[in-house]
Amino acid sequence: MDVTVGTFNLNNLFSRFNFEAEIPAILEAPGPGLTASYVFDDPEQVRIRTYRGRLVQAKDEEGQRLIAERISRMDLDVLAVQEVEDIDTLRFFVAKELDHLYPHLTLIEGNDPRLIDVAVLSKLPIGAVTSWQHSVHHELPEGRVFSRDLLEVEILDPGDRNRRLFTLYNNHLKSQFVEFGTDPDVGKLANDTRRRQQAETIARIVAARNRPDGRFVIVGDMNDTPEAATLSAFSTSTELNLTNALTHPVQTREPKPDTPPPPASGAWTHRFKESGRPAAYELFDQIWLSPVLAERQSGAFIDRRTRHGGDGSDHDPAWVALTL
Repeated sequence: MDVTVGTFNLNNLFSRFNFEAEIPAILEAPGPGLTASYVFDDPEQVRIRTYRGRLVQAKDEEGQRLIAERISRMDLDVLAVQEVEDIDTLRFFVAKELDHLYPHLTLIEGNDPRLIDVAVLSKLPIGAVTSWQHSVHHELPEGRVFSRDLLEVEILDPGDRNRRLFTLYNNHLKSQFVEFGTDPDVGKLANDTRRRQQAETIARIVAARNRPDGRFVIVGDMNDTPEAATLSAFSTSTELNLTNALTHPVQTREPKPDTPPPPASGAWTHRFKESGRPAAYELFDQIWLSPVLAERQSGAFIDRRTRHGGDGSDHDPAWVALTL
């Protein structure tokens, strides 16, 4: 059977509930201009969600529509996603924006203070799901190493749910963002160190959970390039022998013109333009295949954005085709 597997950072798929109510006493009262106010005078009973001093807002309808169009157009069998607020947000999005395209989905609340989690959408049945959010690195034994989570998901054969097709490991590694007021060099070193620790922990877990001839895929927003030193646990591991599946992907459309132009290989999913400097094009969203699956890869693809800023997300989704 042919199976398509991809990854997509949905860029803050938040949902904030807006409550509406009808109060009969107001509706039935005579005369215009009657209003009501609600006072929350007990700070212990009120919590306002903010991040970096700003109120956390829902993803706007246009942004949701754009990422839904991209997901529907790809029509993948299995899609790992990042930056989703919670399982209810994901369910509502799949029902409303994707017309129930994915009957199987999973999300476990992770470590991120912004509540952006990793999740998996699947047309194929899902088996066991494991969160590794409590994992530690030997250099950091006193705290959790993952900023969000490492989500391990079994993908099953729809014709025989006792048969596992492959195991998917979804990730969202430490961002390159340095907080305002932090020394840039110090902040970059701290971020790079944490990202290296996360990659090493992932490699250790995956190696312990799988045989050398196992079928497994490591995907997600790695927030660094495949050849970066921080991700050397993926690129150089002799235990895992992983293959970067996105070295020469097919692009769904030509990229927007730029100076300098984007990489000719098409192997990029993220564009960052710092003021006064040329844009950087990098493959942050990655798919690493085990040796057995690498032999069964029949294609690699990236859905190219139509605008420099991105279509509903500042990441482009990537996927591979496998013959199992």
